[in-house]
Amino acid sequence: MVLIPLDAAQAIPLRRAPDVRAALRHALDLPEGNAVVSLRELQGMVGAYEWHRNGVPVPALAGETIHPDFGVFSPIRGEYLDLAARAPLPMGGTAFDIGTGTGVLAAILARRGMPMVIASDLSPRALACARANIERLGLSGQVAVQEADLFPPGRAALAVCNPPWLPGKASSTLEQAVYDPDSRMLRGFLGGLAAHLLPGGEGWLILSDLAEHLGLRSRDQLLGMIEAAGLVVIDRLDTRPRHGKAFDASDPLHAARLQETTSLWRLGAAKP
Repeated sequence: MVLIPLDAAQAIPLRRAPDVRAALRHALDLPEGNAVVSLRELQGMVGAYEWHRNGVPVPALAGETIHPDFGVFSPIRGEYLDLAARAPLPMGGTAFDIGTGTGVLAAILARRGMPMVIASDLSPRALACARANIERLGLSGQVAVQEADLFPPGRAALAVCNPPWLPGKASSTLEQAVYDPDSRMLRGFLGGLAAHLLPGGEGWLILSDLAEHLGLRSRDQLLGMIEAAGLVVIDRLDTRPRHGKAFDASDPLHAARLQETTSLWRLGAAKP
């Protein structure tokens, strides 16, 4: 509810105000003239700009950096990427990275030897961000970034999805990578997976159980979605959080974060 004024030059006309013009230009296409911006959004824009400018080191990419854009999920929590870096790959073929965001999972799959990765997303910001990161990493010959609502056309040996982890409605641009209204993306990935896998192919669902600890979704509901989609669980790889908030007792979600487990669910099509 706190709004910050901007003048025609997109500067904050307040005493001792920081220079946020570069962050605003990176995040928004503001019209000329005076404006106001939410303090919460502005803080997110400044943070996103620093991540974009400096890059986020990704150990699963041998320490190379990913450069997120505003409104695109930043891979600062590396534990879920480590799961994708160590799960056994299916033999050859094409991989789909559904909801690619920054393109980091597509890059990991390509570096691990998948001959072709199709990275899809519906967000123009994410598509531009993924293309820039894939080009920066020298992977344009292996990774194609395509606009698609979930699955691109065709079938793949592997389809990977890391949907937003909490069912619910986002209240800001920053929260769109955290909240999945009515679990739409999760349900869409599971529901379309069997039809988009080659025989013997796998789907990797990367998902935190934070929603379970917050009472937003039960494990039985998740397993029910998997079964209803005609899928079976081949295996599950788990990891525990290493980020600072999990150990910050002042965080209102501390109790849930302390119990959180992030899993990579290896899924296959159920036999008829």
